[in-house]
Amino acid sequence: MNTKTYWFKYHIRLEDGQSTRFNITLDLNTLTMMPTLPEPYPSWTRLDYNQCECCPISPKKTKYCPIAVNITELVDRFKDILSHKNCLVVCETMDRTYSKKTSAMEGLTSVFGIVMATSNCPVMDFLKPMARFHLPFSSVEETTARSTSFFLLGQYFEYKKGRVDSFDFDKLEKRYARVQLVNEGLLSRIRSLGNQDADKNAIITLHSISQFLSMEMDFSLNTIAHLFEKGEHWIAG
Repeated sequence: MNTKTYWFKYHIRLEDGQSTRFNITLDLNTLTMMPTLPEPYPSWTRLDYNQCECCPISPKKTKYCPIAVNITELVDRFKDILSHKNCLVVCETMDRTYSKKTSAMEGLTSVFGIVMATSNCPVMDFLKPMARFHLPFSSVEETTARSTSFFLLGQYFEYKKGRVDSFDFDKLEKRYARVQLVNEGLLSRIRSLGNQDADKNAIITLHSISQFLSMEMDFSLNTIAHLFEKGEHWIAG
């Protein structure tokens, strides 16, 4: 086993018998997804093609959008598949295997999420540690708990290095606001590439999650606060 990489193997099998696989390999030193397709890439992957509003990369220095390049194969295979089609999705990792009977949209959303987080997009890079411990098909509540927990863990390490002196969610809220802009930018890129909607709906779902998380930061994480009420009594006791 190569201890310098970590992989995820997705197998999506539609109810009509169509089947496809996606293998995602991360470099453990950088937590960056290793490219699967060589150049040339389609024109819609060029950085200056509907470039995200918040993108800090210069088209003069970088030819392609790193996320667009990594989702090219996904978009090509699923651009004409209806999002409500039922399927069985299996995600095998180096540690365990997950499976779920669900819609094509949810299956794609799970794949899109890890690809977007690990494609070396400067806006999405803060999600790399969470992507290493990827949880397929996570609910909004699970995503909220994981994203805030990983953020606070990161802040703890920054605190130990003397780089921060307090913990709050302002920075995380701003980061997710920028994630919304990336989702919107990617949706603009692929909007006209297919007749159906599975790939587009997957990004719309991710966009909805990022919107929800931004609101949660504003409202004191109300959806998960009740989980800790009993724990507070135990600590007090």
